[in-house]
Amino acid sequence: MFAVLKTGGKQYKVQAGDLLRVELLAAEAGDKVQFNEILMLGGDKLTVGAPFVEGAAVQAEVIDNIKADKVITYHKRRRKHSSQRTRGHRQQLTLLRVTDVLASGADKSGIKEAVGTAIARRAAHGSAAAAPAKKAAPKKAAAAATDVKDDLKLLSGVGPALEKKLNEAGVTSFAQIAAWTEADIAAFDEKLSFKGRIEREGWVAQAQDLAK
Repeated sequence: MFAVLKTGGKQYKVQAGDLLRVELLAAEAGDKVQFNEILMLGGDKLTVGAPFVEGAAVQAEVIDNIKADKVITYHKRRRKHSSQRTRGHRQQLTLLRVTDVLASGADKSGIKEAVGTAIARRAAHGSAAAAPAKKAAPKKAAAAATDVKDDLKLLSGVGPALEKKLNEAGVTSFAQIAAWTEADIAAFDEKLSFKGRIEREGWVAQAQDLAK
């Protein structure tokens, strides 16, 4: 039997015994974790979730938290006042071994749920989330949020430098990001050179949760 699970914004096809590298989880070596977002189960019978297969899960044991190979990026602007920048990045990952694929009867209490570090960090700082926004037109909510300054570092992939960049662009609250349209996302991708990061990290959905 195989399963297609979702974690860290990616999908993985797995079966018992597979070694898997996923986006960093809030777990340590030796921990047993369970993935509850199962999109599909395959075997004698194919089951497709809507969006997830109810009662299904994938259980795994964490081997270690590792880093991917270093990726080097180089940027040079050929102008009168030219500039160049070289930057390296090693993505943090969790290496684990799939121990079981459960079609039903998933245990959601006896084993740790596999969640990303960003989600765990937001849960730990839940009291610092913005107050519930009044149900109004998205543009009005975004305009009212300009006086609010939230901790944007609670969004996945946002650090101090990226938070400063957003603040300088006038983005200071979760409510503003939650109200972004596809046109807004494309505009900020172009303006701040995010290169698809907003959709890849799921900022809008995260901001909607944090703004509640």
